[in-house]
Amino acid sequence: MNTTTKAPTAGAANDLTHFSDAGRARMVDVSAKANTQRVAVASGILRMRPATLERIHAGEIAKGNVLAVADVAAVMAAKRTPDMIPMCHSLPLTGVEVAFADVGADAAGDVGLAVTTTVCCTGPTGVEMEALCSASAALLTVYDMCKAIDRGMRIESIQLEEKRGGKSGEWRRAAQAKVPPR
Repeated sequence: MNTTTKAPTAGAANDLTHFSDAGRARMVDVSAKANTQRVAVASGILRMRPATLERIHAGEIAKGNVLAVADVAAVMAAKRTPDMIPMCHSLPLTGVEVAFADVGADAAGDVGLAVTTTVCCTGPTGVEMEALCSASAALLTVYDMCKAIDRGMRIESIQLEEKRGGKSGEWRRAAQAKVPPR
């Protein structure tokens, strides 16, 4: 078996920093980068039957307080991101905020539970992956706690909403209707 890896195509080497000149995966050396405040915001939606969301809010899920457990899962996932994503740096996070909001019914009649996570640190590299892992874990936890009553739930639109800090500055997803946190 040939284990030689092709180098990225012209122009790609500069764009894909997690590849060496030989095309091998690598963890980027950030030791020369300045520590700056970094913030990333991610979001996602878990679609479910209206009765499932009603039971979550009424505290009628047998496994316990769904949103409280999902809050903890979101924080834990942000802190453990380098354990799940191979090329992520271990960063000293300074804050993780989690907010949930109800989302109206889609064409199929399923309502949604939206999560928004905000992750902060002062460090040499960004926290986008930490925010994305945090949002994912929150929704997966809600799914896990409610799957006995609604196996048809589905996770949608896990995405980065914004990032701030570092050499590349600020980035925000194009304006769209936002659901206020509850």
